[in-house]
Amino acid sequence: MTDPATTAATTARTIGPVERAIAERLRIALAPTLLQVINESAQHRGHMGDDGSGESHFRVVVESPAFVGQSRVGRQRLVNHALADLLRDHVHALAIEAREPARS
Repeated sequence: MTDPATTAATTARTIGPVERAIAERLRIALAPTLLQVINESAQHRGHMGDDGSGESHFRVVVESPAFVGQSRVGRQRLVNHALADLLRDHVHALAIEAREPARS
């Protein structure tokens, strides 16, 4: 018989320190209404930029009032600025989907 707690623990995804730092910095800098940090490193295992840490390639989906009136490039600059040292020191690739909150 399988213990449900054990099953849940083994299927739960571990969030690493870089992923955690990305989320925390974007929350502080942009006060997002929607934030998804997706670790895509496993899809790039063995490719250029894979440092073996399992935290080298990310995708972020972020919706924030800070983006209102900003161009696509301006929104990406805000994200890049919030993550500058992480991008320099830890992250090989970051895909960004940055958008304004939907207006009612």
